[in-house]
Amino acid sequence: MSPAQQPVFQALIVPHRSLTRKAALIIVGVLFGLSVAVALRFWLWGAWPVAAFSLLDVPLLVVLLAINQGQARASELIMLDADQLTVIRTDPAGRRKQEMLPAAWLRVDLEATNGIPRIVARSHGRGCEVGSFLHEFEKISLFEALQTAVYHAKNPCFDNPLLRED
Repeated sequence: MSPAQQPVFQALIVPHRSLTRKAALIIVGVLFGLSVAVALRFWLWGAWPVAAFSLLDVPLLVVLLAINQGQARASELIMLDADQLTVIRTDPAGRRKQEMLPAAWLRVDLEATNGIPRIVARSHGRGCEVGSFLHEFEKISLFEALQTAVYHAKNPCFDNPLLRED
């Protein structure tokens, strides 16, 4: 890898999911047990339509939790080297989309649309949003880190030991 292609900045962004697969299975199991208990009670009382409807919430919960777990497979990789900014987005289905912006005229902006901050990288009239699924304070942190990295990529600091004053 040439020095121009060495990453100056690299960030892998994945959506935060506090519910693990094991915890989701526990929740489904507990809800299923409670739904069966309620359905059995109504069945014994002779209210079998209520018993049937009380079991409908479990499949709905399973579908919604599966969608939530599937969305967690999305990611965004941001890499900056001396030549370009590369953003590789992977959607939950595994499809990748890559955008590249030249670093020579790269500018990183923090914009607010309806009070929601957005990080937009622009170069030569093209732009792309990065970190769209981050929370506000995480976006600000990413913006500051990316802006610092762009500054250092454009203004490298060379250290020549022969020119040092002892």
